[in-house]
Amino acid sequence: MKKIARKKNGKAGKVGSSFDDFLKDDGIYENIAARAIKRVIARQLDALMKREAILQDHACNAAQDQPHQVDRLLDPENQSVTLQTLTRAAHAVGRTLHLELV
Repeated sequence: MKKIARKKNGKAGKVGSSFDDFLKDDGIYENIAARAIKRVIARQLDALMKREAILQDHACNAAQDQPHQVDRLLDPENQSVTLQTLTRAAHAVGRTLHLELV
């Protein structure tokens, strides 16, 4: 039998519930998950560009983007990036973008 704990809002919750459940209960799971995904993609692109010695100018040309778009893409905090921009950026570093609903 699980222990019941009271949250500060007075609702009972299960002790040992997942952090994802906590975020869902607070209504912020989707926003946090989107930010985490964007951070991973930005770091992956940055690492690939460094490893392949791809300059930002070359990435802009290959992705057919403006420098400010690449800056937004590489900024882990900026979530305003389209799927089209992500796809072009992936191709610019020799990769493909793979999205999956789980």
